[in-house]
Amino acid sequence: MTTSPVENTSLGFRTFPNDPVLLSDVLRPYARPKTEYLKSATVDVANGLASAQGEFAIPYSCYIDDTGHLNSVEVNICFNQLMYYLIAKCIQEDALPAFQAWTMEDYWAKQLPDMLIANFKSNFRRPIDSSSFSGEVSFAEFSERNRSKPVQIIDMPWRFWDANGGIADGEVRMALVNPPGMRFQADAA
Repeated sequence: MTTSPVENTSLGFRTFPNDPVLLSDVLRPYARPKTEYLKSATVDVANGLASAQGEFAIPYSCYIDDTGHLNSVEVNICFNQLMYYLIAKCIQEDALPAFQAWTMEDYWAKQLPDMLIANFKSNFRRPIDSSSFSGEVSFAEFSERNRSKPVQIIDMPWRFWDANGGIADGEVRMALVNPPGMRFQADAA
């Protein structure tokens, strides 16, 4: 099922509202131990790039006693959930040229084994209340590498914040291994 986007065709801008069915499917790997932190998400697409905004709640940590604030492990989990949703929604809606060769079947087959964090940078500026906060991840740049196997690289800035002024931000470099549409090209020696 696709959702109807809000379009401003004069600016080439589209917004896709929260899709609870897709969100549930994207979060299926997080059912054990109950780490479905992303509660809703919207996606904005413009000029060949996209971003997702999400609402999060962490009632209890999946690995440690309550720290009283969002910590780096949970930031990584939250980033992953919103990033997975952003990619899935862009593929489902055929919203970006960078994912034009992908099908939803490709996405489900590659979600866990072939979407890798190559680099994760974070800045924790003020503590964030993990019981209720917001976040955003964006596509900043796409590139391709084709050495030992084809890889699509995506640079993705992110930020999380709460209503009390808590804030954290950073950037992730994602590597999508063997993406549909890319074939291995042996180097000419």
